[in-house]
Amino acid sequence: MSSSTSDKPPGLRTGTLGTADISFFVVSAAAPLTVMAGVAPIALVLGGIGAPAGYLLAGITLAIFAVGFTTMSRHVRSGGAFYAYIAQGLGKPLGIAAALVAMVGYNGMEIGVYGLLGSATSDTAGALWGTDLPWLPIALAGLLVIWYGGYRSIDFGAKVLGVLLVAETGILVLLAGGVLLEGGANGLSLASFAPGHVLVPGTAAVLAFAFSAFTGFESTVIYRREARDPARTIPRATYIAVGFLGLFYAFVVWTVIQAFGDDKVVAAAAGDTGGLFFAAITTYVGPWAADLMHVFIVTSIIASLLAFHNAINRYALALSEEGVLPADLGRIHPRHRSPYVAGLAQTVLGAGVVLGFAAAGADPYTQLLLWVNTPGMLGLMALMLLAALAVVRYFRRVPHREGALRTLVAPATAAVLLAVAIWLVASKVALFTGASPTVNAVLVAVVPAVLVLGLLLAYRLRRTRPEVYAHFAEEPPTEPHGGPSGAANPHASPDPQTAPHAEGADPSCPQPPTSSSSTPASVPPNRAATPLSPSATD
Repeated sequence: MSSSTSDKPPGLRTGTLGTADISFFVVSAAAPLTVMAGVAPIALVLGGIGAPAGYLLAGITLAIFAVGFTTMSRHVRSGGAFYAYIAQGLGKPLGIAAALVAMVGYNGMEIGVYGLLGSATSDTAGALWGTDLPWLPIALAGLLVIWYGGYRSIDFGAKVLGVLLVAETGILVLLAGGVLLEGGANGLSLASFAPGHVLVPGTAAVLAFAFSAFTGFESTVIYRREARDPARTIPRATYIAVGFLGLFYAFVVWTVIQAFGDDKVVAAAAGDTGGLFFAAITTYVGPWAADLMHVFIVTSIIASLLAFHNAINRYALALSEEGVLPADLGRIHPRHRSPYVAGLAQTVLGAGVVLGFAAAGADPYTQLLLWVNTPGMLGLMALMLLAALAVVRYFRRVPHREGALRTLVAPATAAVLLAVAIWLVASKVALFTGASPTVNAVLVAVVPAVLVLGLLLAYRLRRTRPEVYAHFAEEPPTEPHGGPSGAANPHASPDPQTAPHAEGADPSCPQPPTSSSSTPASVPPNRAATPLSPSATD
């Protein structure tokens, strides 16, 4: 028995991440300081002083989405997150297409940011030391740093992100505190939240920017296998992430408005978009704080890159275990328990894209960042829309004890709001990219094209590899570290026989799963699996 156990390949480090750890990952992915200092001034120029309300509205929309999303997380326990939810709710073809969109989306959100890392670090060196650094060596060095962070254990990454996130949010809190203590330029005002300033044509553009500022919060479920008590940890981390981001963004933008005054902030933002936050913190805190903000913008970008890198690695791991991607991508490091081969592959892909843009003479910000990031953002928003629809359909088919608010009202409302958000972003895409109409059309078309390609891949997989197709996104037999004493979910159906059978399987003759993702690392092959809890069988 001991030899068979020792011969078993290592798995992810289960039961490691608590609510705070997962929150650090997903909030870091959003890069709050970079979003505020780099993007919020543009939102002010376009939407006026009502911009803070746009961030609140986006946060409310995503909080509504999180209701159905987290409810689904108690019933669908696969490590594939978005694609597993969509496969369970809308069918395997769309699930496989969603997996492809997820890989393109998350890679797009990460790889483009290496251009931002290069340009922001170069700008910081110029501002602090008068040094002109080329962006490409910085981006390549960043690739190595992020690879190492993903190569190490997940708890190492959580500690690093915790420190970096405290630094970047702390400098924004320092700015806000300085403004509030001095009462702003003309006294504190709540005019930003008055209907006359919110219900203006520019709010549509603000909403487009606001939704993009939350990208990454949904990745909480990717860490399910490494979470402690995931049935509680995942929903808590999701609500904390979206709630914190929505309130924090709105508060920080409002305080910057107070720093310049309602009547002058838009002109100040238009005159010096990139320097608005630095001017505010210099005035209300001191030049040393502006220097610190320059440094923390770079660390904020590094934190975002590491968070997305870890999410991508776990998606690649799940898909390799499904048999869709090569099995070697699913190899786990024996000591660090990280998907290190997937991390290496992602780093090589990132290096190839970065070097390709550099060879073409592309600008690291206006082209590498914006052209690669924009399809990634649209892809993740499309996945959220599909996931919301999947929640509705899944709970229409499966016996459960969840309320209609969680399984119908919230996800259906979220689907409508997300569809509007996607339309806003797509229609305002020129504001994000500054590119020609032809380039913008191509960038917007990437996600639909990948979806179609994914559907074709699904049908080919069903024809050529039916065993892989039949067990795609299948539920694992146990919940690793699922809670104290394997406690059942009180909201779930008590009858294990009510679970729907996998698409393509014969209900009268269930087959054992063939993918290794269906056998969590915590259950050795020579040990009987723990009986399914009711939540697992929904």
